Amino acid sequence: MKVAVLGAGAIGAYVGAALHRAGADVHLIARGPHLAAMRRHGVRVLSPRGDFTARPHATDDPAGIGPVDHVFLGLKATSYAACGPLVAPLLQEHTSVIAAQNGIPWWYFHRHGGPYDGHRIQSVDPGGSVSAVLAPRRAVGCVVYAATELEGPGVVRHLEGTRFSVGEPDRSVSKRCLEFSEAMRAGGLKCPVEPELRDDIWIKLLGNISFNPISALTRATMRQMCVHGTTREVIEQMMRETLAVAHALGCRPEVSVERRIAGAERVGDHRTSTLQDLERGKPLELDVLLAAVLELATVTGVPVPTLRTVHALSDLLATRTQPTSPESEAA
Repeated sequence: MKVAVLGAGAIGAYVGAALHRAGADVHLIARGPHLAAMRRHGVRVLSPRGDFTARPHATDDPAGIGPVDHVFLGLKATSYAACGPLVAPLLQEHTSVIAAQNGIPWWYFHRHGGPYDGHRIQSVDPGGSVSAVLAPRRAVGCVVYAATELEGPGVVRHLEGTRFSVGEPDRSVSKRCLEFSEAMRAGGLKCPVEPELRDDIWIKLLGNISFNPISALTRATMRQMCVHGTTREVIEQMMRETLAVAHALGCRPEVSVERRIAGAERVGDHRTSTLQDLERGKPLELDVLLAAVLELATVTGVPVPTLRTVHALSDLLATRTQPTSPESEAA
């Protein structure tokens, strides 16, 4: 199995190291000091489960890799529409694109069934610009339940969680999902194939839609947001509104607001990915987290006043961040 990790940052390099340890033919695509460190020393993973070093091929030139079986997409969703030149050399007829993104994916209504089948969410696929680069037929959904950080170039700090749920938009248990799942499990990670992956998307989104923008606005860690009483109340209301939208779309994520917040509190003083992006001057990945849910709330007629307020504030913050190229997201 040949895998390219496009955007081999904290999550991408962690997955690539695990797959390489399992014997897969792995190619990490990155740039800058992070790429130089991985070329010299490999990927060093520091984890409560045990430290290890893997030495997969690392490059900044996808053309030198050629077609692969799976592209694991570790780029931020803000870079998807512009990643065509990077992903094109990796594709052949059967290549899947496994997008490890937070929030609502561009393929969400592809082969969804029901009244919204094929509906385009403009917030995440404006004018079809993402679908033109990443054809929905190639998409395999991936919901990440792992917390990692780049401690330094070539060094990934694994904090918590090893689950990467995958699933097809049409809810089938496909050969390509099973192949990728088996390789991930051989590398020491959990990778269940979930027919109802959209339920997992909403479970993960409950945390991202609330903790991520609030952490950027307040600079607070997961634990700090959970233990601050009035902030916790805002988070609870944001989660309840998000669940109402999910239910209106026919999803039934099996988790309570209380359980979701308790799980986040156990993560401790971890900075969300949005806060890390803010600190590094990168674009904030808020369209797929907040704007998309507001759009879906409008489509379904669900009132979401708290989400709209937080979006207004965080959107102003997002306009002040420095734009970066898609290549820099791979660093």
